[in-house]
Amino acid sequence: MGKALELNDDNFAEVLSNNEVVMVDFWAEWCGPCKMVGPTVEEIAGEFQGRAIVAKMDVDSNTVVPSEQGIRSIPAIFFFKNGQLVDKQIGVPNNAKAVLSQKLSALL
Repeated sequence: MGKALELNDDNFAEVLSNNEVVMVDFWAEWCGPCKMVGPTVEEIAGEFQGRAIVAKMDVDSNTVVPSEQGIRSIPAIFFFKNGQLVDKQIGVPNNAKAVLSQKLSALL
């Protein structure tokens, strides 16, 4: 089963530059809702392995990219296509797996 790629301030631009569809979960260890959606993000990483990049970025350990992306609330799940932000989900939606999977599928 796939595992979400761990992103940091140094490798973020490199991951986006490959023109694949990328879903990034911006999270923090202290964030309860982030812990709720985390296992769902890992499941989606496995299901979309080979078709999209599913990644996570700890906003406490990495401050440059979250600031550049305008992250003000977490969890914030951003969807990129061809290196451009095309969709986002702030907070944990009802039926998170279905919502996030549908957003990702729509970009493939």
